[in-house]
Amino acid sequence: MTVLGSRALNRATLARQLLLRRSELTVPQALEHLAGLQAQTPHTWYVGLWSRLADYTPEGTARLLRERGAVRMALMRSTIHLVTAADCLWLRPLVEPVIERMTMSNFRRGLTGLDLAELVAAGRELLAGGPLTFSGLGRALAERWPENDPASMAQAIRAYVPLVQVPPRGLWGESGPAAHQAVETWLGRPVDTDASPERLVLRYLAAFGPATVRDVQHWCGLTRLAEVVERLRPQLLVFRDERGRELFDLPGAPRPDPDTPAPVRFVYDYDNLLRSHADVSRLVTVDYAAQGFGEMSGEEPSTVLVDGFAAATWRIVKRRGTATLTVRPFRKLTGAEEAEVGAEGAALLAFAAAGAKAHEIVFAPPQPG
Repeated sequence: MTVLGSRALNRATLARQLLLRRSELTVPQALEHLAGLQAQTPHTWYVGLWSRLADYTPEGTARLLRERGAVRMALMRSTIHLVTAADCLWLRPLVEPVIERMTMSNFRRGLTGLDLAELVAAGRELLAGGPLTFSGLGRALAERWPENDPASMAQAIRAYVPLVQVPPRGLWGESGPAAHQAVETWLGRPVDTDASPERLVLRYLAAFGPATVRDVQHWCGLTRLAEVVERLRPQLLVFRDERGRELFDLPGAPRPDPDTPAPVRFVYDYDNLLRSHADVSRLVTVDYAAQGFGEMSGEEPSTVLVDGFAAATWRIVKRRGTATLTVRPFRKLTGAEEAEVGAEGAALLAFAAAGAKAHEIVFAPPQPG
C-alpha cells in the first residue's frame, strides 16, 4: 500500500482547497467543491474566497446571499457555514444529530420539564412571522414558558429547526443583527431527509482527501462513519500515512507531486483548511496555543502559508485612515519568502482594506512555537 508523506498530503490538500493556484470556478461552484466555508464571522470568510478564486470580488457573493442562492447556517460541527442553497437542504438533515447533541449538552438544564415538540412548534410559528435574533426568540418563548431559560429555549429551536442567518448580516461592507429564519421559509423548499452519509463522505474526500475516517468525523462531527467508509471502500483508493493509518481518497482526485511549488497564501481565522482534519500536521507544525491563540485567549489565528505550511499569523488593523497588515512569523523567513509574503500581503490589503487611504505591511519579530 502506497505511503503518503506529509508533503504529499500537503500538496493534495492544497490542490483540493484551490490554494495551489487560484481557480476559475464561480462562487457557487467553488462552495460546492469545497463543501462550504466556515463563516461564523460576518466578513472574514470573504478572504477565503479571495485566496482561492481568480479575479475575485465580494459584491457577487453578497448578491448571492441576498438573492438566496447561498446561505449561512449551522452545519458541520454546529458552526455557521456558507453553502449553496442546494447543498444546505441535504447537508442540514445529515448533521442535525451533531447540532442536537452539542445543544443539549450545553442547554439541557434550561429546558427541564418542556415538551420539546411543543416548543419547536411554537418556535416555528414565531419565526414564520419574520426573522428573529436568538434573544428576541427567547423572549417571545419566555412569554409562554416563563419558568424556563430564554437562551436555552432559543438554542433548542436552533437545534431542531434548520435556521438561516439572514442578510444583511454577512453582506460585504454591511452589518446587521444575527437574525434567523427557518430555511424552508427562506428558500421556499423543504430539506432533503433522504440524503445519504455516503454522499457526505464523498464530498468531504473531494475537498479534503486523502483522509482517515477520524478526519471525516472530525470535520462533520458525526460518529460511526467507519461503516460508511467500508461500504464505499470498493470505489475508493486506499493509502497509508507515515504512521500506518489508512487514508481514503477518490480515484480521480488530484494528488500532485510533493515538490510542486506552493505559493504564499493568506487564510482567514476560521478557514476550513485548518479545521477539517483530526491531524493537521499536513499543514501545521507549530503549537498555536504556545503562540497565545485558542480557547484561553479567545482569539483564533489568521495564518500565512509559506511553501504550503503554516509559517506566520497575520492581522489587519485600520486606524486613522491607514490599514496595517502585521505578519508575525514562526521562524525567520528567507529574503525570497519575505518578498513573496509582502507581495501577497499587499494584494490582500488592496482587497480587504480598499477604502483605506494608506496601506502598510509590518513584519514582527519571529515568535517560534
